[in-house]
Amino acid sequence: MLSNYKILTVTHQQLNVEDLSSFMVSNHDGATDTEALDQIKATLAIDELLYLSTCNRITFILYTKEGLDNEYLGKFFTKVNPKIPQEVRATLPRYVKVYEGHQAIKHLYEVASSMDSLVIGEREIFSQFRKAYNKALENGFVKDNLRLLERFTTTTAKSVYANTAIGEKPVSIVSLAMQRFLKNPKSKESRILIIGAGETNSLAGKFLKKYNFSNVTIFNRSLNNAVELSELLNADSLHISELENYKAGFDVIFICTSANKTLIDPSLYQQLLQREDDQKVVIDLAVPRNVDKAVPELFNVDYVDIEQLRELAEENMNFRKGELVKARAIVEKNVLEFESHYQNRQIEKMLSHIPKEIHQYKDKAINEVYKKQMEALDEPTQELIMNMMDYMAKKSISVPMKMAKSQVV
Repeated sequence: MLSNYKILTVTHQQLNVEDLSSFMVSNHDGATDTEALDQIKATLAIDELLYLSTCNRITFILYTKEGLDNEYLGKFFTKVNPKIPQEVRATLPRYVKVYEGHQAIKHLYEVASSMDSLVIGEREIFSQFRKAYNKALENGFVKDNLRLLERFTTTTAKSVYANTAIGEKPVSIVSLAMQRFLKNPKSKESRILIIGAGETNSLAGKFLKKYNFSNVTIFNRSLNNAVELSELLNADSLHISELENYKAGFDVIFICTSANKTLIDPSLYQQLLQREDDQKVVIDLAVPRNVDKAVPELFNVDYVDIEQLRELAEENMNFRKGELVKARAIVEKNVLEFESHYQNRQIEKMLSHIPKEIHQYKDKAINEVYKKQMEALDEPTQELIMNMMDYMAKKSISVPMKMAKSQVV
């Protein structure tokens, strides 16, 4: 039955992201996640199970006849995490959203199509879903029902991405910063200073690597923390205090540090220029800003700060939200197609024994019941009778199948 498809999910919409760990598969005294899931599946009468865990979502996709009442939820999440806090266990309906049947299929389509994501249109969730499915398949947790659902989910997600603009217009700050940077014509040999080696500049470094910018120098308070970025870009790394002695000039600065004050004032900027007067690019992604506001006022600089990018990110996100109308139409259409296909699949499985039995009767008629009469016939007549028997066997299989499918509403 379609109602056997069920989803339990906890996301950033229900609680703080840092609290999601209470709903992750964990604390099983040395057992692996796979072993824990296998036990959950066996003890809670779950036929098929898929576990999706991301930075802002914990989702369990089940195929089971069991009803998901509060008692079942308590048993389920106690198995998921035996150390789940008592106050959380007592109020599970506040945190866990439950979907069944039509709504479960629709919800999964929207998740895989990034319609229900923290960042709408971010395709990473589709990749995460595919990895979770492949792992479940590898571990034997997936059979015919989730296999069918995965195929239709993948088709739906691809259709949403292909037929809407939900993934267009970047909304991440780093992506927008790089888009702005690439609009300013700079050669691949441009001298680039990266000041700060945290997550934001590490992402910027990956973009620079992708677009083959190789003349990079990194400044950071901790040289140990700059090692990974330095290796990625094959770049020298210097202590941030060396900025005031740096005399090699620059064309571009990416700056984002945890300092709660400006690091580059007009005096330091003047020194870094080394008397060059062409326009420079400065991308300041720090909060608060790391570049004194007087710098873009006094010098020839294409200056980008995080506030400018946030405004653009909001505009782009509103554009993506506008595409949800088209995406929902695709999802609803594909849910109905899945339901029809699922019902037909159940009929096929229910009647799957018929072909074998019909062939057995045909063989018995030829080789036992009418064996002597068949042997008395000439070869052309035998061949004609065999062809007629094959034709009747095929019709005996297809007719009840068609009749049963025609009854599906």
